[in-house]
Amino acid sequence: MTGERDVGAGSGNNGSLLIYGLGRSGRGVARFLSAEGTRAQWHDARPSAEDLALMDSLHYGRGDVGGTYATVVAAPGVPIDHPDLENLRGRGAEVIGEVLLAARLRPALPIVGVTGTAGKGGTTVLIASLLRACGVRAREGGNIDPPLLDVVDTAAVAVAELSSFQLERAAGLRLPVAVITNLGVDHLDRHRTVAAYHAAKLNITAGQQEGDVLIVPEGLEVSTRAEVLAFSPARLVLRSGEEVLPAADLPDSIHPANAAAALLAAEATLLRLGRPVQAEVLAAALRAAQPQRGRFETVAQVGGVRFIDDSIATRTIAVQAALERARPPIAWLVGGRDKGAELGPLREAAQGRVRTVIAFGEDGEKLARELGLPFVAVSGNDGDATMRAAAQAGFGALTGSGTVLLAPIGTSFDQFRDYAMRGDSFRRAALTLADAADAADPEASA
Repeated sequence: MTGERDVGAGSGNNGSLLIYGLGRSGRGVARFLSAEGTRAQWHDARPSAEDLALMDSLHYGRGDVGGTYATVVAAPGVPIDHPDLENLRGRGAEVIGEVLLAARLRPALPIVGVTGTAGKGGTTVLIASLLRACGVRAREGGNIDPPLLDVVDTAAVAVAELSSFQLERAAGLRLPVAVITNLGVDHLDRHRTVAAYHAAKLNITAGQQEGDVLIVPEGLEVSTRAEVLAFSPARLVLRSGEEVLPAADLPDSIHPANAAAALLAAEATLLRLGRPVQAEVLAAALRAAQPQRGRFETVAQVGGVRFIDDSIATRTIAVQAALERARPPIAWLVGGRDKGAELGPLREAAQGRVRTVIAFGEDGEKLARELGLPFVAVSGNDGDATMRAAAQAGFGALTGSGTVLLAPIGTSFDQFRDYAMRGDSFRRAALTLADAADAADPEASA
């Protein structure tokens, strides 16, 4: 297969290809194109040492953003209206992303797409695990590791988590099965308006055709392009958490509504492949599903107090779901760097469930005051020390039962590299408390 012929839409210029923006996605694109025998150039304003080493090993040279290209594969972190991309379009280039590239170069590969403001990563992983339980060689990728192009040649079905950044450069993408977990408010610094953010998300169904399946929550509300949902050629499937096993039969890390979406998507995919839907196999796979690290994951328990890491919960809709699912009374760890999340729904969700807020990090006290809930502020010389103090304060605020919940609202960038590093710090702090309790009374911890 020659990438020069298959990648682009035949714009009639010199037929060359530019990878714009490296990092995780761009490196995946470069590796894939090189294996295809496709020549390409690259551009990145701040390439890392890893980027440079890979481009050198592939013999890919730097491109000229003032040049002419048939196709530009732009990394999702680059705004779609970046001046360089606008200029390249003006000279005839088609600007696409990794996902559309994968679909064009592997047209026979079924891709199940999942998007949403919250829960899309866990739902993506769950769909792939359900399909594997049914004997389908399914692999997940996309916005979660690994990049989608890293899995397309080893999968019979690819399950792709799709961000709004990826979807805004995937015009015409056809997905036989697509899932929207929910739509809230996020990334307004990039999309500027809620309407534009929702429009990007709804691109997941824009290329679907009759016979395809779109799975959405009951009562999904969007700020614009609602007609896409109403008149999509795809078969619209509404779902709620009641469509699957009772919540008590699901692992704590899996939200019933996301389990419902995953189950419906797996069933639709199996039917598309001509395979039988075995309800008992799917039910067993749901019960055995493993939590995604850092996503409403129970990391320790001391007596009746459970420590839950939901470090990735910085969007209002995700934090609200965590508050609604955690067993009260809740000691709620709030902090990090404020990203402007809407607090009204969280204040309401906390009523009657949150005993106290444990405020930590750069903007923890600010967020706690704006929430208007009782709080205790903690601090430390570094991220680990702060998290130890927060976990200890949360445990001390409870009297033998309840949940110490890390659902921080703020980003991790004040004291940690990313949400995973923050979650690992919380995990260590919780396990230290559990070990101490076990040493003092072996029957106190579970």
